[in-house]
Amino acid sequence: MRESTGWNWSTGGWLLALCLACLCTLLASASLQSLTATVPVKQGTCEVTASHRCCNRNRIEERSQTVKCSCSSGQVAGTTRAKPSCVDASIVLQRWWCQMEPCLPGEECKVLPDLSGWSCSSGHRVKTTKVTQ
Repeated sequence: MRESTGWNWSTGGWLLALCLACLCTLLASASLQSLTATVPVKQGTCEVTASHRCCNRNRIEERSQTVKCSCSSGQVAGTTRAKPSCVDASIVLQRWWCQMEPCLPGEECKVLPDLSGWSCSSGHRVKTTKVTQ
């Protein structure tokens, strides 16, 4: 006597369809979340949208951030107390980096000799920031 395997295939087909439906739902949900993640930044504020951290050959840690700002008229994206912020445009245009108070309390700010950024130092620890435009 031979057994019919049609029922097993039918069950397998339903399981496959269910799995595909779940996958489609998850993908649709993920794409909706990415669309809603582009909420505008509140006027006069900044938010970090991406962050990267690594070490170079000399074991010096390098960090970079991508920031989204919505600054008021006369302001541009800058750094205040080691966080992204909106600062007066004149500070950036004239490269008076330390006037935007980029360092944490207790750290000393010094503009780099080539005016490409600044360094914040506290004791033997030095954090250097170079501006890329």
